Amino acid sequence: MKGINWNRVQLIILEFIRINQDKIVFTIVKMFQAIIIIGISFLIIKFGSLTFRRFFERQKEFKYKLDIKRIDTLCALCISVLRYTVYFIAGVTILQSVFNINATTIITAAGVGGLAIGFGAQSLVKDVITGFFILLEDQFSVGDTITIDGMTGTVEEIGLRITKFRNFTGDLYILPNSEIKKVTNHTRGDKAAIVDVTVAYEEDVDKVLKILEKFCETCSKKFENIIEGPTVLGILNFGSSGVIIRIFAKTICGKQGEIEREIRKEVKKVFDAEGIKVS
Repeated sequence: MKGINWNRVQLIILEFIRINQDKIVFTIVKMFQAIIIIGISFLIIKFGSLTFRRFFERQKEFKYKLDIKRIDTLCALCISVLRYTVYFIAGVTILQSVFNINATTIITAAGVGGLAIGFGAQSLVKDVITGFFILLEDQFSVGDTITIDGMTGTVEEIGLRITKFRNFTGDLYILPNSEIKKVTNHTRGDKAAIVDVTVAYEEDVDKVLKILEKFCETCSKKFENIIEGPTVLGILNFGSSGVIIRIFAKTICGKQGEIEREIRKEVKKVFDAEGIKVS
């Protein structure tokens, strides 16, 4: 088998370049134009996003301001709108400058093809409309803890098309807005802190109730995240090993778990000091 004649190959390549040098130069120039447009677009998105974040961060420092979560939601939405707008303008510019397609032709084609792709784009339109109403009605904001279709997590981003929220193990849920039918928002309003204490049957229930009532009076002043209570609701039920007594309090949203843990710890200390047996 004869070896490749590299001199011959080189001559063929050089001859091809000589004949088509105008086309090659033209193609290279157009490629550079497209790369420059794409690069400028990314820079606009980057610096525009940074500008929006700085602007909305300043809003948090004003005396008369929106809710912080609402500010974060508006910031994420503005960045999303900026991104899609820059993508569209960059695409049209590339089609005009690189492929010499007139903008009027693009718009006309979009109008003619709109009917053809309309059925395929129905889900996209639904996503955008639903996203608009989610923001308009303030159903949830960035930072809220929500449950959708059994998935619970903290909202990280609300866009025109999708909503992103992350659960407590770090998994990120990305859900099209049109699929959000029913939402449970765990962040709005006061929350209930409920602590059930089981006391051995041999203990004096009246004595235990008085001790807990006295404890609740001091407890309300001790924890600043408690809005109302705590109060002793009384005997909830009879367990297998003792009497179950319930303590109830209203707390700042998101602090109910912390308050429940603190109440249990303090009740244990009080019962130890009084010699009351917990079962």
